[in-house]
Amino acid sequence: MCYQRMEQNNGSSFTGFILLGFSERPQLELVLFVVLLIFYMFTLLGNTTIIALSHLDPLLQTPMYFFLSNLSFLDLCYTTSTVPQLLVHLRRADKSISFGGCVVQLFISLGLGSTECILLGVMALDRFAAVCRPLHYTVIMHSRLCVLMASASWFIGFANSSLQTVLIFLVPLCGRNKIDHFFCEIPPLLNLACVDTTIYESEIFFVSVIILFIPVTLITVSYGWIVRAIFRIKSSAGQRKAFGTCGSHLTVVSLFYGTAIYAYLQPSNNYSQDQGKFISLFYTIITPMVNPVIYTLRNKDVTGAMKKVLWRVLTPDDWVGKTL
Repeated sequence: MCYQRMEQNNGSSFTGFILLGFSERPQLELVLFVVLLIFYMFTLLGNTTIIALSHLDPLLQTPMYFFLSNLSFLDLCYTTSTVPQLLVHLRRADKSISFGGCVVQLFISLGLGSTECILLGVMALDRFAAVCRPLHYTVIMHSRLCVLMASASWFIGFANSSLQTVLIFLVPLCGRNKIDHFFCEIPPLLNLACVDTTIYESEIFFVSVIILFIPVTLITVSYGWIVRAIFRIKSSAGQRKAFGTCGSHLTVVSLFYGTAIYAYLQPSNNYSQDQGKFISLFYTIITPMVNPVIYTLRNKDVTGAMKKVLWRVLTPDDWVGKTL
């Protein structure tokens, strides 16, 4: 339906888009290729490690690590939806993407980004239950509730993506197909429109506010109660442990929401394409790469699990002997 609408609006067959990316700075393309390839490999390694550890170590099979492995899987998919194509385009003259490919890329990246917004809010609830209701934590955050909340995050995220993707590709482009970006994203796609986009922008802004600010409100309220509860803990060791686990989550929230709000909630007339590209690089590759580092840097449970798994791999005979 969207494809037919595009053909009608352009007056001829519309085959696809050209992603300009960083082509106006050819001297940067090789440097970006090397740096982004290294970052992408670290992203794959870090997030795969988190997922593997949370499944292999029984001590990490808790609600917190269930949600963290969901976040790692999200980050893996999110980065993979954009970065491999960018790497190819950085080394090739042909920077085209088919119309269908652009639709799929926008749908997947937007769906994963929206899901992450909601999942970070859910993780704040988990931290609230752990810190403010420690004695009832396992009863409150039982496995069925965790699966239900994670599933709801995915469903709402991709429902939002479906709505926004349809809205974007209903905008008439009149044959314009050069996207001044390195992947199909809402702001640069709206810039291609040959009609007034005020109504479309208002609709997208309204939906974005809901997806962004409801979880932010949930996180703010949860952490208000968490800070209050932490200051009531008498032991300094208990306070440090609580601040450690919650501080990691707050750092990830700040990185993700800060860049997402900048990209999606500023007026289109203030939108800078160059700034937009580098901000997008930040939340498509930098944030997913540093998330595992943030969560494991001072986390004794994860570092302990990593040592156990490495010991099991490097000395299988000794491990078998101990278990027997």
